[in-house]
Amino acid sequence: MKLLIILPRVPFPLDKGDKLRAYHQIKQLSKDHEIILFALSESGVSGSFAEQLRAFCSKVVLYPLDRGKIAGNLLRSFFEGIPFQVGYFYHPGAQRLVDELIRDHQPDHIYCQLIRTAPYAAGHEGIPNTLDYMDAFSKGIERRLRTDPFYMRPLLRMEHRRLLAFERRAFDMFQNKTIISDQDKSLIPHPRRSAITVVPNGIDTEWFRPQGCAKTFDIIFHGNMDYPPNVESVVYLVRDVMPLVWRTLPGARLIISGANPCSTVRRLASERVKVSGWVDDIRDNYARSRLMVAPMQISIGLQNKLLEAMAMGLPCVTSSLANNALGARPGEQIRIADSPQEYADHIVELLTDDVKSRNLGSKGRAYVLENFSWPKTTALLSGLMEGGQEPLPTRTAPETEVRCGAAR
Repeated sequence: MKLLIILPRVPFPLDKGDKLRAYHQIKQLSKDHEIILFALSESGVSGSFAEQLRAFCSKVVLYPLDRGKIAGNLLRSFFEGIPFQVGYFYHPGAQRLVDELIRDHQPDHIYCQLIRTAPYAAGHEGIPNTLDYMDAFSKGIERRLRTDPFYMRPLLRMEHRRLLAFERRAFDMFQNKTIISDQDKSLIPHPRRSAITVVPNGIDTEWFRPQGCAKTFDIIFHGNMDYPPNVESVVYLVRDVMPLVWRTLPGARLIISGANPCSTVRRLASERVKVSGWVDDIRDNYARSRLMVAPMQISIGLQNKLLEAMAMGLPCVTSSLANNALGARPGEQIRIADSPQEYADHIVELLTDDVKSRNLGSKGRAYVLENFSWPKTTALLSGLMEGGQEPLPTRTAPETEVRCGAAR
């Protein structure tokens, strides 16, 4: 088939979960299908990155979103009742390019990643299509209402209401719907959400594999470090959990690894806490650490950081909320904690008992090997596009609503 894939971001560098998912799905899908890629770009993309995409795609079109366009998008969203998550990425100029690609290349199927790109498929109902919700955005915003500063909450409440409405509306715009986990599937606000197909992330277990390396850190937390759920989690780890660990193991060292550490994260640095920022090869930081701790508090989706660390044989400790998406067996393949003391107890035990630590790490890797591979998970997506389609959806909203008010 000829697939038109529409992404809200260029999938390079692989510093965000949606980029990683898109890149590996494109790579796998290109083995059996012709890929036409349209991606929005918030910043310049190097020639080498574009060339890597062209290795998998017959055509690559990148549409730059500068600050002026983004400001206009957000303002339009505010007055038109569109979620900022969606409006931020919608621009009439980009819509015209998508329409031209469809007219000129006549794709057999349109694949939109995230509800952020759903409006671009509107007006092309005759072409089979698939929406990857990936995460339940509305639930993520709802959880932030409990933790973000009070002055942000009116805006978040408005965004939550709009996301609920748009997630329902987007469901009826697409024949096929996918999502990253059963947990997120259960949170989509549509009465027919059981029709959504779970397509988990995968992991390259040849790339992420155990390495013999000197351990210079006891604990690692990795992620995009300006993403609010990661920021909240690492602040919780440093301020609430680690003081309990240091009572027993005063020399325990933590590395906070990942791109774009915000000022809140940078202030956590100390003699016992290193903030590394972006690293070219995350495997180096994993390999130098003895234990991965991911105390996710408002997690949605499947945590790639856990897949990566488990694939490298690191014993992992996380929240029950994060493991709901992962599905590992508590106590055997992963450790679960939901309070600072529980985290501290697991950390101390694993850092002082090498046998338990090795067993947990090896069983965690075995679980990832069995259940998470990009060829296996993308085959689900490919099969859905090729044959598991519902009847074409009936329009349930005026075109101006789903297209963010853009004129054709």
